[in-house]
Amino acid sequence: MDANALNLALLAVRVAAGLMLFAHGWNHLVRMREGSGVSNWFASLGLRPGPAHAWLVTLTELAAGPLLVVGLFTPLAAAALTGVAVVAWITNHRSAGFFVFRRPTEGWEYVMILTVLGLALGALGPGEWSLDDALGFGWVDGWSGLAITAGAGLGGALALLVVFWRPPREETA
Repeated sequence: MDANALNLALLAVRVAAGLMLFAHGWNHLVRMREGSGVSNWFASLGLRPGPAHAWLVTLTELAAGPLLVVGLFTPLAAAALTGVAVVAWITNHRSAGFFVFRRPTEGWEYVMILTVLGLALGALGPGEWSLDDALGFGWVDGWSGLAITAGAGLGGALALLVVFWRPPREETA
């Protein structure tokens, strides 16, 4: 495969994922400044305390997005994408079916793609057109990159859910 084509593709995927992640975090930040709605929403999902989780996801997205764009610490940024997507998948989207346009809660197709995208970026690495490459970080792709992304992303999501997630009990009729 042509190295420039691969590097262009990795750059495009990193930039798209990073900008999406940053925009999502920015949206959370703007909405949190308007009131307690985001915090209350996280609490309604069973993530307690709601304000701590609202800030955690917001800061994670705001930090990881630009790191993906420039390709710096790529396995960790990809882990953030993976972890945020997995927590959203389990806490909010899992029972709504596959399609994202289902209401009242969107389906899980979107967060599934983000989860796989994060893991794939961890395995593929940032490419040569990245700060990781410019700084000589050789640990950022291949099996080591995938291990870091999966361990931090999936492991972090699992740990967060085990410690902080208390799903609301379904009411029986």
